[in-house]
Amino acid sequence: MSKEVGISGFALYVPPYRVDLQDWCEWTGSPWDKTSAVIGRSFRMRGPDQSVYTMAATAVMRLIERYDIDPRRVGFLGLGTESSTDNSAGAVIIKGMLDEVLRARGLPPINRNCEVPELKHACLGGIYAMKHGLRYLALEEQDRCAIVISADIAEYARGSSGEPTQGAGAVAMLLETDPSLLQVQLKDIGSASAYRAVDFRKPVMRNLIRGNLNCHFQDLPVFNGKYSTTCYLDETLHALYEMLRRLDAEPADYYRSLAAAFMHRPYHRMPMTSFAMSYLFGLAHNGASGLAELETYCRDAELDVDAVLAEMRSTPDILQLVRDGDLHSDVYPLSVQLLKKFRTSEVFNEQLATKMSLGAEPMKDLGNVYCAALPAWIAAGLEEAAAEGRELTGGKILAVGYGSGDAAEAIPMKLAENWQEAAAKIGFMAALEPYQNLTQAQYESLHDTGDAAGLNAPGDGFLIESVGSSSNPNFSDEGIEYYRYLR
Repeated sequence: MSKEVGISGFALYVPPYRVDLQDWCEWTGSPWDKTSAVIGRSFRMRGPDQSVYTMAATAVMRLIERYDIDPRRVGFLGLGTESSTDNSAGAVIIKGMLDEVLRARGLPPINRNCEVPELKHACLGGIYAMKHGLRYLALEEQDRCAIVISADIAEYARGSSGEPTQGAGAVAMLLETDPSLLQVQLKDIGSASAYRAVDFRKPVMRNLIRGNLNCHFQDLPVFNGKYSTTCYLDETLHALYEMLRRLDAEPADYYRSLAAAFMHRPYHRMPMTSFAMSYLFGLAHNGASGLAELETYCRDAELDVDAVLAEMRSTPDILQLVRDGDLHSDVYPLSVQLLKKFRTSEVFNEQLATKMSLGAEPMKDLGNVYCAALPAWIAAGLEEAAAEGRELTGGKILAVGYGSGDAAEAIPMKLAENWQEAAAKIGFMAALEPYQNLTQAQYESLHDTGDAAGLNAPGDGFLIESVGSSSNPNFSDEGIEYYRYLR
């Protein structure tokens, strides 16, 4: 008999060091009106004694405390990240930190028989880890739960187009059978993947060449913004097609039936663009009623519907743009034109935009947290819905994860009975407080050197206490981090 598996809780950790994007615009001469509309309001930076592991462990500690988790029940502890700094160990580092604190409190450590995988695929690693955790639960016969952490540090070179989309943070998720928050329809998840070469990469050789392999290691990416947007739109479309095939659902009908939708968000505007484009493409595959609606939008945009349909039903080779050295072309140019006009329609503003409104405002203060972006948005949205008393029990929720390179996952979910109780424990807004707005000098120093004068100490959580430096036949710990916990 198949089990009902899903998510029973979320907990978030972000560093207290905040860059206000309006201040950043003044420092860099960037337009605030455009930055606020497209990107958001602020982003966070890791402190000098923080790493992806300390943030991840702090998020899990909050999850254990808020949801009163018995550590002995945890049979799966997965880490999804693209910011790990140890190419051998991963989630077991987090387990070690947690076990030490749990024992110090007189509590049992996490189950010795716990699985501890780390998964990497750009911003999709956390969703892949979640899928592994859910599959573990679907097959596990004992009373076990799973914890999955999505944690990342997004850094871009100062002066680059990606600079305002930086961020740092971690989201821990509690997965269970008979979940208290979200039932995940595991068998209906749609997957898609395709190699895209120079979309967004982090070759280690680049950082070696740039001389950044030192105590302040910056894993700066190679990326091509316009091409990356094309890749995001195309791959999410393919994942959604597969999910809808598995659900045997008409695309536009399914989108209209949703209570809420959440998508990977590298910045504020991108997910809405993708969702709206998915809706339009869905109309092209939605039978007579969908075609009639699409024809109306094409007429308003003064576009030939047959030409638009031919484009939407095509299968362009996105990698050919790299071969041709043409990374700035739209592979769906007519659809992009149609989207611009569609954004002014009643359907867009009263249906699609509304479905993506939950949690959207607080997410403007998080920045880009790569793997943690989608889980964070779901957490923010459910906390907001519970606080506002929205009656969404049984409502359909869509989550679409994406990782450059490229891969995407379209995940259909439903809100569980009494979901409000679990949502009230998330603490998303509380995790954004307190914070320290950085000055220009502090931001530039923290970015370039990993430290800055006048930084307030974090109020709680795990920190790096020291880094090993011994390298001899008797004992070697060079580069290994040691941790301490602040209550």
